[in-house]
Amino acid sequence: MTLYGIKNCDTVKKSRAWFAGRGIEMPFHDLRSDGLEADVVRCWLAAVGAARLVNRSGTTWRALTPAQQAITDEDALVPLLLAQPTLIRRPVVRIGDTSTVGFVPDTWVGLLEAGA
Repeated sequence: MTLYGIKNCDTVKKSRAWFAGRGIEMPFHDLRSDGLEADVVRCWLAAVGAARLVNRSGTTWRALTPAQQAITDEDALVPLLLAQPTLIRRPVVRIGDTSTVGFVPDTWVGLLEAGA
């Protein structure tokens, strides 16, 4: 199990507090300081898709060029997400073989109860 995000993100803070409040030790991986590997990003894209993973409402997205915003090919999207980790919607939570995006406690409860 791992919670991926950025320390100062409010949704990440809320998610970490949710797990801690239930006595669940959730390792935290900071996308900025701990870095990220291309295989992990590819796994997330395969699991949830670019539409769910890419944060198109943030300042990082608005700062991209129109050509960068137009990228739809996942192989071309991976290097962009690695270079700009704040483009990744947060948090990404990995429980077992399942990845979730955003604050989704009902989903987490189901995964934890299923022993994922």
